[in-house]
Amino acid sequence: MSNKSSSIAMPLLQPTPVQATAKRCFDMLASGIGILLLSPLLIVIAVIIRFTSSGPVLFKQTRVGRQLRPFKILKFRTMVEDAPSLGPAITCGDDPRITGIGKLLRKTKLDELPQLFNILKGDMSLVGPRPEVPKYVAMFEDDFRQILTIRPGLTDLASIKYRDESTALAQAEEPELEYVSRILPDKIEMAKQYVRRSSFALDLRVILQTFLQLFR
Repeated sequence: MSNKSSSIAMPLLQPTPVQATAKRCFDMLASGIGILLLSPLLIVIAVIIRFTSSGPVLFKQTRVGRQLRPFKILKFRTMVEDAPSLGPAITCGDDPRITGIGKLLRKTKLDELPQLFNILKGDMSLVGPRPEVPKYVAMFEDDFRQILTIRPGLTDLASIKYRDESTALAQAEEPELEYVSRILPDKIEMAKQYVRRSSFALDLRVILQTFLQLFR
């Protein structure tokens, strides 16, 4: 399946060195405080996963980060141990591979919390384009080369818009084709908008909207 972008690769406006440094300092401070405050919850979730299904507590997957460098993204495991060999890379609706606790973690987005360690390490930022798997980055390499001059993020504008992405994909006749031909190109355009408009004020607005959506 090939869907190379037809857009012309044009450089996007990048944050100044001062803005980039301030953003990194904020990421380190916020992720460090988040890990400290949420450590009891992280431990409880880890224990529940460990004793309700076989396999590791954490799910590690290769994603493409800043400057197209691969890194291992961390999530709480929400699927059965051998899930990758039992179905497609994308997850749709009530995927039978999802565990009981996994459904709750996915619905509340608590499975994403281990990415605070990715942020602290420097692989990711609190706000930025969501990191994709190499397979999909290769399909739109020119676009991602522009976008990933900044760190990918825990949340972004597309995360808010596609909060129920798996439900939407479940309604498509060909979920992966729907993702590659419609959803991913839209995410890419939103990522480009973020890079053009990137600011501390925008990051705070995205974080606030993310929290409001989760509580809603």
